[in-house]
Amino acid sequence: MLIGELSKRTGFSHDTIRFYEKKGLIDVNKKERRDNNYKEYPEHVYERLMLIKTVKALGFTLNEIDEFIEAWGEESASCSNLTTHLTDKISHVDEQIKLLQEIRSKLNGSLAKCLSANCEFEKMVPSCINGKC
Repeated sequence: MLIGELSKRTGFSHDTIRFYEKKGLIDVNKKERRDNNYKEYPEHVYERLMLIKTVKALGFTLNEIDEFIEAWGEESASCSNLTTHLTDKISHVDEQIKLLQEIRSKLNGSLAKCLSANCEFEKMVPSCINGKC
């Protein structure tokens, strides 16, 4: 199939497909070209792109996806050794949630002070900026 059909079937743009190919996430044999020099993408590329889409939707970065695909491609790939990637990602997400909750708490505290007569930001702003020059 040509890149237009592959793009339509996967929902990825032409540029994204080319980027993934350049990055090595998908592999296309250089011999797979038509007489007009258009690249022919085999069905396994579609399947790989759908795997990438699925793993990307789980929040994995491209580097993590590359590792995930590498593990998936090994003959010894199984649910037990692929769960390591999922477990690591869950731990990372838990850390991010904790950090975001701390930031949210600080923002709520600052908002409460701003809404009161004791606004901390107003005291931090140089007097020329708030019109008192």
